[in-house]
Amino acid sequence: MPVAGLGTYALSDEECYDSVTALLECGGRLIDTASYYGDEESVGRAIRDSDVLREEIFVTTKIYPTEFDDPEEAIEACLERLDIGYIDLMLLHHPGANEAAAYREIEKAIKEGKIRSAGVSCYYIRETDAFLKKVSTPPALIQNEIHPYYQDTDVVRHIQSLPQKIAVQAWYPLGGRGYTDQMLNNKVIGEIAEKYAKSPAQVILRWNLQNGVAVIPGSSNAAHIRENISIFDFKLTSDEMRDIGGLNRNEKHDWY
Repeated sequence: MPVAGLGTYALSDEECYDSVTALLECGGRLIDTASYYGDEESVGRAIRDSDVLREEIFVTTKIYPTEFDDPEEAIEACLERLDIGYIDLMLLHHPGANEAAAYREIEKAIKEGKIRSAGVSCYYIRETDAFLKKVSTPPALIQNEIHPYYQDTDVVRHIQSLPQKIAVQAWYPLGGRGYTDQMLNNKVIGEIAEKYAKSPAQVILRWNLQNGVAVIPGSSNAAHIRENISIFDFKLTSDEMRDIGGLNRNEKHDWY
C-alpha cells in the first residue's frame, strides 16, 4: 500500500472523478472511499478511464455499521459500484454491533479473491484490544483521525507496538474541512515549511510519515493533490518533529 494518497470524503460526482483522475495523472496510486461517501461509482469510473494499470492502484473502501447485519450484500454492493475487479482493502467504518461477523464476511471475500486485505477505522485502544480477541486474522490497518492538533499519540503507539504488526493511517491529516486553514497557518509549521521551501501541508504530511503513519488527505484541487504526494524529497529533524509534537491540543475535529 502506498503511504500517501487521496481521501474522497465529501467529494461527489464529477468533483470526485476529476480528483481521482488528477491523483493518477500525477503518479498517486492510493485512493480511499467508502459506501457511506456515496462516491464509489465515481472512483471506479475514474480508475477505469485511466491509463494506469489496475494492479498498480490501491483502493480502500469501507462498510458502515448499518450494513453489518448483512455484510455479504454490503460487500457485493461495493464491488458492483466500484466495478474495478477487486478491492485492495476493505475496512469496517466504525465499531458496531455484529462487527466480528461483518469482518468474517470480509475474510470470506478475501478467500474468494474479491478483496485483498481487511482492516478497521475509528478503533482506539479499548476498541482495538477488544476486537482482536474476536477475530482470527488481525486487521492489516487501522485508520483514525490524526493531525498536529489531535495526535492521539497513545493510540498510535499502542497499535504500532502490537505483535500483529498493524499499520496506522490518518484520516483528516490536515485537520479536516473547516479546520485546515487554521492549521496551515500555524507559525511553527510555517517556519519549518519555509526552511525546506515546502508548503505547510507537505510538512504536516511528512511529520505523519516520520511517525510511521500513512496519510490520505482529501482535496479537489489538482495542484494540492500533486503537492500532497510530493513529500519524499525532504526529512524533518528530530527537533522539528518535537516542535510539531508540541502543538497537540487533543482537539478532535469529528465525532468518532
